[in-house]
Amino acid sequence: MGRRTRKQDRGFTLIELMIVVAIVGILAVLAIYGVRKYLANAKTAEARNSLGQIAKDAAAAYEKESMAGTVLTPGTSAALSRALCASDPGNPVPALSNIQGKKYQSKVSDWNAGATNNAGFACLKFSMDQPQYYGYSYVSSGTAGAAGDTFTATANGDLNGDGTYSTFSLTGQINSSFALNIAPNMVETLPEE
Repeated sequence: MGRRTRKQDRGFTLIELMIVVAIVGILAVLAIYGVRKYLANAKTAEARNSLGQIAKDAAAAYEKESMAGTVLTPGTSAALSRALCASDPGNPVPALSNIQGKKYQSKVSDWNAGATNNAGFACLKFSMDQPQYYGYSYVSSGTAGAAGDTFTATANGDLNGDGTYSTFSLTGQINSSFALNIAPNMVETLPEE
């Protein structure tokens, strides 16, 4: 009863141990790749969400009345007056050198460059109060509210600091019925760069 066979006393062979180490190494490589991909996607979510908010703010700004504040004489009417916000004079916010491979904490004044002439992010009432990986710009091709006027909101970032920027952009255009149409999808160039 107390006797063991020689086969039970034997441990793992060198080949069995090498196979286990190889499997663990392969799993570690896959895990590192997955974590890096997950982190890059989490960082690019900032750009996607912010551009979506800028587009919503552009649509809200377009729908507000922007006519002169004069009094109408009795019995007269005024035409509906809508227009896109003018381009932001402080593009991009922040400067791209501030976000190259790092985060930037913007100031309130960064987003108010167009406040004096009600343009850009001040007109859109868009700002960010959290640290950011991307620089944002807003450019419009017309502010008369005419059919064909467009805007483009862009986010540029360099997550790894190698000088190659990822770019996200979202556009909108006033159609012939004077409604603002926003593109259903963002254009992404090197999104995880």
